Amino acid sequence: MGKNEGKNETPGTSASREVKSAARTLEVLEYLAGRQGTLTRLREVADALGAPRSSTYALLQTLVAWGWVQTEPTGTYYSIGIRALLAGISYIDRDPRVRLARPILADVCASLGETVHLARLDRDQVVYLATVESHEYTRQMPRVGRRLPAAHTSLGKAILAERPEDVPGEMPAPLTRYSHTSLEELQADLALARDRGYAVDEQENTEGLRCFGFALRCDSPVVDAISCSVPLGRLTAEREAEIITAMEAARTRIEDSAPVTGSSMA
Repeated sequence: MGKNEGKNETPGTSASREVKSAARTLEVLEYLAGRQGTLTRLREVADALGAPRSSTYALLQTLVAWGWVQTEPTGTYYSIGIRALLAGISYIDRDPRVRLARPILADVCASLGETVHLARLDRDQVVYLATVESHEYTRQMPRVGRRLPAAHTSLGKAILAERPEDVPGEMPAPLTRYSHTSLEELQADLALARDRGYAVDEQENTEGLRCFGFALRCDSPVVDAISCSVPLGRLTAEREAEIITAMEAARTRIEDSAPVTGSSMA
């Protein structure tokens, strides 16, 4: 190779193609992760990415070989692989906010007997980073690593109430018959959350549950929130007041232990 070769490549050169290939790999992983374990056909992956099936198939086979994607014995369906789990666990284990919040959330769960969560904003979604489960009722599904539209969760609405400039320009698809379907509804809900200091999800992502979300003002802008999920059948006005008091105290404990910092995590 001449001494000037390989420098200042223009689009379409080998280096440029390698970057595009890396981006396409990440698109595949994010798409399959977003499917929440749903088995997915090659055609669905290719269509979602707007890519030829032949190149998508080759990429999937490479990811299968490396353990980032898995397939069942017939090779017809794909889902996220164990290597992605290892990467996710590494992220959670090294995160100082998770380490700080976990014992505090455990205290709240032990006191209230209700399920509590910590989540982080990622674009227009929230990602669950920690959950302490109540032993009083059966959980709907695993939470850690799960993604949900911020607009349909108390966690996401608590964060968006602190970040009005980041409210989505259009509503995501509803998750239940109680989900907000218009920006006007969402904006009114966020205004109410700002006034009272916490957000409420009224069966908007899981029917039968009311959730109370509290933004953590440890970063600027806010990226994290904690919440408490309660079955409606055991929720009274007195119980709701008890939950809000306990969650506000938990928020204060976390905020007092974590200095406010600038953040680029979202």
